[in-house]
Amino acid sequence: MRLTIFWERMAEHFGAGYADSFARDHVMSELGGRTVHEALEAGWEAKDVWRAVCSAAGVPDSLR
Repeated sequence: MRLTIFWERMAEHFGAGYADSFARDHVMSELGGRTVHEALEAGWEAKDVWRAVCSAAGVPDSLR
């Protein structure tokens, strides 16, 4: 998954204004105690981060 697709999906689920805030502030156990931004900066694949977000935030199947 490309990062552009990842951020499009984040905006679809959380809204354009909240997606970045969630990505910066929400620490997830699914990402080893990291935020989305920290996981991406640490080299996690966007698809794996998206799967973690889906699990943690209850993203509907239609957006997965």
